[in-house]
Amino acid sequence: MAVSIFFVSHWYLSLFAQTFFLHRYASHQMFTMSKFWEKFFYVITWLFQGSSFLSPYVYGILHRLHHAYADTEQDPHSPKYSENLFVMMWKTKNIYNSILKGKEQIEERFKRNIPHWGFMERLGDNWLSRIGWGVAYVIFYVFFATEWWMYLLLPIHFIMGPVHGAIINWFAHKFGYTNFKLKDTAKNLLPFDFLMFGESYHNNHHKFGGRANFGIRWHEFDPAYPIILLMNKLRIIRLKKNNDANYM
Repeated sequence: MAVSIFFVSHWYLSLFAQTFFLHRYASHQMFTMSKFWEKFFYVITWLFQGSSFLSPYVYGILHRLHHAYADTEQDPHSPKYSENLFVMMWKTKNIYNSILKGKEQIEERFKRNIPHWGFMERLGDNWLSRIGWGVAYVIFYVFFATEWWMYLLLPIHFIMGPVHGAIINWFAHKFGYTNFKLKDTAKNLLPFDFLMFGESYHNNHHKFGGRANFGIRWHEFDPAYPIILLMNKLRIIRLKKNNDANYM
């Protein structure tokens, strides 16, 4: 039971950090927040993603490139130009590292207003941090795992962030249904997104890149949106009005 709770908690907490801070804030600026809250959510992202911490700065650039060049050769992660999931993710990793190390020439428009906190970027990417989180996960399993097969979940913990990205960037461009006819292959992976915190409504999101609610139809519940509305009410964030068509 403890392992199940831990795995599910890590899955959804990591997803929340990715969809709320990295995706809807850093990439798309669907809402604004103060520098205090920006740094707060930087720390939350490090805590929730742990060993698979993804740089909000690099994530924002990569995702804007994905929207600008979806399903073209310039797309950082298009299934159309990769023979399988692993090739696509390896390509994405290489581009990610190149941007992180400043080796990639990026147009200013793709970097504009993306949060960047150098200390947390370095801490999250530091291998001592990544390995430390990994060791913590292993220790938890040593104490609480009751069956040998439970240890097979550990690799998912280690790379949780990229796993979430792979599910959407590969499968949501291959399987699912569409509400809108687009120039790319983005699809809604699930009719009711119990798994990906609203991220699986990928076709909707590619149509309205600045819309904070990824659900469109009556059954498309976006679990992140009520949290966003609550944070807006509490003045932690400020939702932008008439922003649906703005993806950066």
